[in-house]
Amino acid sequence: MSSAHPRFHQASNAAASASSKSVLAPDKDAEMPATEKDLAEDAPWKKIQQNTFTRWCNEHLKCVNKRIANLQTDFSDGLRLIGLLEVLSQKKMLRKYNQRPTFRQMQLENVSVALEFLDRESIKLVSIGNSCMLASHHQAQCQVSDGVV
Repeated sequence: MSSAHPRFHQASNAAASASSKSVLAPDKDAEMPATEKDLAEDAPWKKIQQNTFTRWCNEHLKCVNKRIANLQTDFSDGLRLIGLLEVLSQKKMLRKYNQRPTFRQMQLENVSVALEFLDRESIKLVSIGNSCMLASHHQAQCQVSDGVV
């Protein structure tokens, strides 16, 4: 008969079985590619950052009676982006833009006006064009937002 405490014996068996399982079958995190793991781990942080930036944009856009609900789609027609840039810079766009962009070409032109304005203000954007914004590429919009801030 063993004089060891039963709980100690159960814990040591559990530890032994866990170590044998890790040798035999890799855990889920080891199988997951690094990029997916990173996205999964920091998804709450990204959501908090996105919500904070959305609130910040909306606070500034109040001046021009505009609002953003979804960062991934609401900048795509260029109007809210132009509004935000005008409020932040306290300057008007030099080029005319479409007030009611119904067609894709009009939306592309509006985003081009905003990107040209950023270029004139010496704000550098890397690998972002008007079609990226229109296609609602989240990464492109985050880079634009980071450049504006």
